[in-house]
Amino acid sequence: MNIPRHIAIIMDGNGRWAKQQGKARHHGHKAGAESVRRVVQACGELGVEALTLFAFSSENWKRPKLEVELLMELFMTALSREVKSLKKNNVKLRVIGELSAFPQRLQDKIQKSIDETTECTGLHLNIAANYGGRWDVANAAKQIARQVQLGELSLDQIDENQLNAFTQLSDLPEVDLFIRTGGEVRVSNFLLWQIAYSEMVFSDVLWPEFGEEALKDAIDQFSKRQRRFGKTGEQIEKG
Repeated sequence: MNIPRHIAIIMDGNGRWAKQQGKARHHGHKAGAESVRRVVQACGELGVEALTLFAFSSENWKRPKLEVELLMELFMTALSREVKSLKKNNVKLRVIGELSAFPQRLQDKIQKSIDETTECTGLHLNIAANYGGRWDVANAAKQIARQVQLGELSLDQIDENQLNAFTQLSDLPEVDLFIRTGGEVRVSNFLLWQIAYSEMVFSDVLWPEFGEEALKDAIDQFSKRQRRFGKTGEQIEKG
């Protein structure tokens, strides 16, 4: 099996799973947190270098206030509960997005959790929270403009590599495999720059039911595809 270096997942279907169970939406989010644990463990065992999970988009603030508040509390609880396990399993945590919008106590908890795993050298676990792909690109462009304004960079020096250096996760391998669970077929403003050449798998499995078997199925689909990056199939086969 060809293991992707970097996997990105939109964890969709928590609310629909809860509805099927006759429960409130927050029960789906709690069940989804268990799936996160399973997938993180599986990725570590398979030798995946980086896993990026879409936990809370910049558009999710539009959801009902109570659901947003419960998601914030769940995030706090999950960080407190899981950080020791992450450290024990050599998993390095990063949280990407516009974190200044979160309550201060959550910002503090996020930073403390990141600090506790800073020396870990295994799987890079990236949690996208209050993240949007357009925000990411706009933020990178803003930093480029600042360098030009300060005379540290000329217009002629601006290229894809320069812009990429200011995007989130630029120090990690590009996303090889993009997975969205829950049966929806769209990217929802997630890692727009980073998934330019990703292989995409859209799974009908709702996130609370997604585990090692479903992950391996997605990786198996990835393994069977020919990644050409603009070349012809014949060029790839000739090496």
